[in-house]
Amino acid sequence: MAPKVEAGKLEWRISVDNGTTERLVPTYGPSKRIFLWLKGFVMKVILERIAKSMRNIWRIGADDPAKVVHCLKVGLALSLVSIFYYMRPLYDGVGGNAMWAIMTVVVVFESTVGATFSKCVNRVVATILAGTLGIAVHWVATRSGKAEIFVTACSVFLFAFTATYSRFVPSFKSRFDYGAIIFILTFSLVSVGGYRVDKLFDMAQQRASTIAIGTSICIVITVFLCPIWAGSQLNRLVQCNFVKLADSLDGCVAEYFKKKDVSTNENEDEETNKKLQGFKCVLNSKGTEEAMANLARWEPAHGSFNFRHPWQQYVKIGAAMRRCAYCLENLSICTNYETEAPDQVKNHFGEACMSLSSASSKILRELADMIKNTRKSSKMDYLVFDMNSAVQELHETLKTVPIETNRPEEDVKSEKDEEGDRTMAMSLHEILPVATLVSLLIENAARIQTTVEAVDELANLADFKQDSKKKTGGNNAKQTPLSS
Repeated sequence: MAPKVEAGKLEWRISVDNGTTERLVPTYGPSKRIFLWLKGFVMKVILERIAKSMRNIWRIGADDPAKVVHCLKVGLALSLVSIFYYMRPLYDGVGGNAMWAIMTVVVVFESTVGATFSKCVNRVVATILAGTLGIAVHWVATRSGKAEIFVTACSVFLFAFTATYSRFVPSFKSRFDYGAIIFILTFSLVSVGGYRVDKLFDMAQQRASTIAIGTSICIVITVFLCPIWAGSQLNRLVQCNFVKLADSLDGCVAEYFKKKDVSTNENEDEETNKKLQGFKCVLNSKGTEEAMANLARWEPAHGSFNFRHPWQQYVKIGAAMRRCAYCLENLSICTNYETEAPDQVKNHFGEACMSLSSASSKILRELADMIKNTRKSSKMDYLVFDMNSAVQELHETLKTVPIETNRPEEDVKSEKDEEGDRTMAMSLHEILPVATLVSLLIENAARIQTTVEAVDELANLADFKQDSKKKTGGNNAKQTPLSS
């Protein structure tokens, strides 16, 4: 037996009968083996999962820094409002209800300015209204003698029923649903709690003041410290949806008419597929657009948006875009048809379809620029004219659809046809896939026209300024078709 040092480690080897040596491996007891197994389990499973979770958490903040900013603002607001609970002079001023200010910050502070304003206004108005009615009901009940309990119970039932029923009204629910909940809670606490409380008015006054303190801190921090505007987010969302529609339109038509022998790498295929599926984001954005539009109405004037900016018009634009996205969804299905149209038919319609696709996508991108810059476009009329011209060209192409196609070479060799008999009648089944694509492109152009009208209405309502940079170029472009 001799020790051997190898790579900084000490190992023991023993000599055997055939003249060689074998490594001497120490044997471990059951407790040692269990410890080593637990150690490996912790290192490989638990620590790896913790590291993976930490990477995911870091990625969330890195992808959207606004979430980190919101967390910092919530912490700051709670720290400031906690001073009223920790400092004795401030605590004596608001009494034992200082905790209501902390609760107010927790429930009303949201990521966007509009959401915070909405909850703050709803909470303050509902608290004042419910507190006033609760004190009035308590005053009437105390003068009702033995019917005090009956008056209080009936008032709670009546106001709770009315406030709850109002939550089912769509126009009320979209803006004042939170206020209805606070009204029910506050009115019940004041009216029922007043039965056992002597100084009801003082208690209501202290709670109202603490709620006002909490909401004021929330509004000041959310507006003046890295504000996140729901209106700006809605404007950016609509702009990005226009770009995604344009990319999907170009990608679908190009994918259908591309040559089969053209090879692409995997990265290009992934990027193309991502653009092709962009219309799905538009289809799934209805709820987000409506929520942002409702919140944006609570926000003060900021950036390029006035106080009474027509935010609901963005919902109409989103609806018009989704109608276009439905066409693109059917277009994407056309690219996956199992029945392939003959190359002769594709070549016949290819140029006209690509021209209409290009003209339509240019309009969508121009609409995106209008939304982004909040300016009217000076060349939109010419882009619409080009799209309508492309539609007319595609209609003319439909009138000259080839009704014959070349026979396969195998049939020609087997039948020994002459040179003049190498053609065969084309079936409707072969033309139908391309005809479907053409009809969808024409319908999509009509829906884009409706979208343009919706954006023009927004520009008029919001008083968009004329795009002076492109005005000169637009005038020159206008003279070209007139002179011809």
